[in-house]
Amino acid sequence: MNRQITDERKVYSLLGLAARARKLASGEFMTEKSVKAGQAVLVITAQDASDNTKKNFRDMCTYYDVPFLLFGTKEELGHAIGKELRASLAVNDAGFAEAIRKALD
Repeated sequence: MNRQITDERKVYSLLGLAARARKLASGEFMTEKSVKAGQAVLVITAQDASDNTKKNFRDMCTYYDVPFLLFGTKEELGHAIGKELRASLAVNDAGFAEAIRKALD
């Protein structure tokens, strides 16, 4: 099987695990809150999020020195964590963040 597809599946399953472990903030408001509170270790924004949303999170992550990734679609991110559409997620655990980044490198 294509390595990229397997890695993407791994990222989605890690996001699901992080959500169940309550180490994830989802939705724009909660993601922003998490970043500003210094809890976010990694921010993921959907590739199909609006340009404004992507710019907002990219700038915020640069300012607060939080790694930023564009990954998946709003539907895929939401589905991975058992919710509706999600344009942004904040991973609030270093272990999960590291595993996700490794899967995408």
